[in-house]
Amino acid sequence: MWVRVPPSAALKQVKIINMPWLIVLLGYFIGSIPTAFIAGRLLKGKDIRQMGDGNMGARNAFFQLGAKTGIGIFFIDASKGALAILIAQAASLPQVTIMLTGVATVIGHNWPVFIGFRGGRGEATTIGVLLTLITQPMLILAGPVLATLAIKKNVTIASTILFIPLPLACWLLGVPGVLVGYSIALPCLVGFTHFLRTRQAVKTTGTGSAEVTYIDSRQDR
Repeated sequence: MWVRVPPSAALKQVKIINMPWLIVLLGYFIGSIPTAFIAGRLLKGKDIRQMGDGNMGARNAFFQLGAKTGIGIFFIDASKGALAILIAQAASLPQVTIMLTGVATVIGHNWPVFIGFRGGRGEATTIGVLLTLITQPMLILAGPVLATLAIKKNVTIASTILFIPLPLACWLLGVPGVLVGYSIALPCLVGFTHFLRTRQAVKTTGTGSAEVTYIDSRQDR
């Protein structure tokens, strides 16, 4: 016996099934927008991944394209993470799907579909995601992070000051456990990407010394 489903009900079911994954996919494409790559092409006619440390991120852009450009790229990359989370929240998706959207956005930044799946390390995008999801702990740690950045002028140390105590700050402020775990997992993705990028960039010579090489994106496939 066939049961006729009203078109409106069928459409609603399709929306319920497809909406979460469409938002997650949208997050990936938002993350894939290669901000530093575009800036390098527009300002110097070069691939930012063939300049400096070879990373398609705000830090490399700061040194290779200028301070203002680097800072601007940081805020744009962070905005990519924030925008993806805000879209997922506006769609009233479950918390887990919202967090997956954040992960997809960072993955998009690190492995962007538009430029051969070789992007940045995802620090700025991760900061944008976390700032939107766990705003209070991030703002509390912003002071020490900015002070460290101003004194040491070292992004790695500043990132350490932010990401290592972040789970503790979340726990002390009563942030739900799933978000405390997320505050650990997402920075781990940044660290994993940094490890992969360093492994690709550093080639050990026969004498035991290390020389930096930049691998063409075609070799990554």
